[in-house]
Amino acid sequence: MNPQAGYSPEVMDHFYHPRNVGAMPEADGVGKVGNPVCGDVMQLMIKVNDDVIEDAKFQTFGCGAAIATSSMITELVKGKTIDEAVKISNRQVVDALKGLPPAKVHCSVLAEDALRSAINDYLQRAGRPPIEKPPREKKE
Repeated sequence: MNPQAGYSPEVMDHFYHPRNVGAMPEADGVGKVGNPVCGDVMQLMIKVNDDVIEDAKFQTFGCGAAIATSSMITELVKGKTIDEAVKISNRQVVDALKGLPPAKVHCSVLAEDALRSAINDYLQRAGRPPIEKPPREKKE
């Protein structure tokens, strides 16, 4: 990734030093999503105790922005209840990273979708109904 290409220091930090990367064999929920256009694939795993996400890990194959958004969403979700976590939007990921170039915002959407998929996997395993996907936030 080229810092001159509009990437914030936060994006670069999460790209060069991703947090929570790796497998989680004992995951309570696993979400895997991909974008056939760009080829990014994200897998997000969560560990849940009493409906609180205690840990989150990711494995991502993709560009630097995909890695950075995966890393950031695992940081944002830890310690949140399922009800709080499901409200985390791609816009919050972008804001936490201090922005993404417009052509890379789709990576934050993948991160949001991976989280939602992991939460729904957790709920399904617990015999609970899945959460409904709210409409995407509009850019201001």
